[in-house]
Amino acid sequence: MSAANSEEYASAQCRDLTCSRKTGLAFWIVPGVLLAITAGVGGLYAALSWPPLLVVMGIACMVNARRCGRRHCYFTGPYFLLLAPVSLFYGLGVLPLGPHGWQWLCDAFLIGAVALCCIPEWLFGRYVARH
Repeated sequence: MSAANSEEYASAQCRDLTCSRKTGLAFWIVPGVLLAITAGVGGLYAALSWPPLLVVMGIACMVNARRCGRRHCYFTGPYFLLLAPVSLFYGLGVLPLGPHGWQWLCDAFLIGAVALCCIPEWLFGRYVARH
């Protein structure tokens, strides 16, 4: 890694919201845990909590992508924002996902989040280079 790339990486890392325990907890860990809990409960709890939690997570990812260029945030932000209306429509009974719909959504959330967080950064690095 060249000196310029090293400085750019350090600068991006300083702006990365995931590097702060408080913001990481507030924007991703706590909402993710709440999603898992309410998916297990289902019904009204999940219908009321999933859309706003996913919107918070998605917007936080989009902000983080813009702030520091964190590669996976370019994928997870839109993914979480896409899951928000899907969960809303399922919760309202508009989208027929069957009796295990919350489990399907939870699985989609977990598998998608892990894949979209790990694969792009594993293949292409943690931050998008900015010129």
